[in-house]
Amino acid sequence: MMSMDWFGLINNLKEIVKVLKRYKKSLQGVVVESTYNWYWMVDGLLEQGYKVHLANPAAIQQYKGLKNRDDKYDAFWLAHLLRLGILPQGYIYPKSLRPIRDLFRRRIMFVKQRTTQILSLQSMIARNKGVEQSASAIARFRDDFINQMFDCPHLVSTARHQIETIRFLEKQIKDIEAEVEGIVELDKAYQKLLSIPGIGRILAMTIMLEVGDIGRFETVGNYSSYCRCVKAQSTSNGKKKGNNNRKNGNRYLSWAYVEAANHNKRSCPRARKFVERKTAEKNYTVAIKALANKLSKASYFIMRDQTTYDPSLLFG
Repeated sequence: MMSMDWFGLINNLKEIVKVLKRYKKSLQGVVVESTYNWYWMVDGLLEQGYKVHLANPAAIQQYKGLKNRDDKYDAFWLAHLLRLGILPQGYIYPKSLRPIRDLFRRRIMFVKQRTTQILSLQSMIARNKGVEQSASAIARFRDDFINQMFDCPHLVSTARHQIETIRFLEKQIKDIEAEVEGIVELDKAYQKLLSIPGIGRILAMTIMLEVGDIGRFETVGNYSSYCRCVKAQSTSNGKKKGNNNRKNGNRYLSWAYVEAANHNKRSCPRARKFVERKTAEKNYTVAIKALANKLSKASYFIMRDQTTYDPSLLFG
């Protein structure tokens, strides 16, 4: 492993390959840190025949005792971890599916933005009219109804702009779904996710595109942790010692299972009772997260063992 900054190189694949070429026969592997922009480097080196390891910086323990730390020492440390066989590594998602996954991630972004606009409009209506409007009702608002809703033209203008934004985002969401469904089919390992109440084709496809190979998770705990469905805290002797990094894992899977939990509690009586009991003990947010954790664990076994959803196993 060598640091490109150590050689004073810019982020240019040709220059990097040129430097590595003289060491190619003796290189056991090249470590690339999993930053936000690793695609081009990993893809380029793999195409050139190098064995690439994608390092997970969040899981790497920093070395102690050095007064001076720079890219050179970082490179030596990564090489040392690789040589010992203890380098924490990330998953190199298949290049061919990466653009489709990223497109579907934009759908999630648009869904969140649509929700923000709906909540904002609901709040404005409640403040000024003293009535509650559901999200489904807002989606059905007609232009003439919006014009008559408020007696102030500025409030009418605000409502119209938000409705137009909601409609625009809705179209983008539907267009992305149609595009992805036109080129991607649910793999056999993920089709049985549809047996879980609350998980339809879109959520199942989201999970499939984010997970990739379910076999890369050795245990159900590894999977639920990757889905950000477990507590990020450190305890000792039954006492809390601090919070770990709760951002470790996949935020898109975290969103997907929370969405599944919200749908699941509406269609599954046992899930609804579970959420009601947890809400009484803690609060609604904790209850939904707890249900999301259960669904992530259930889906792990469904995908791994190709079985169907059984609520009796989930809720006892």
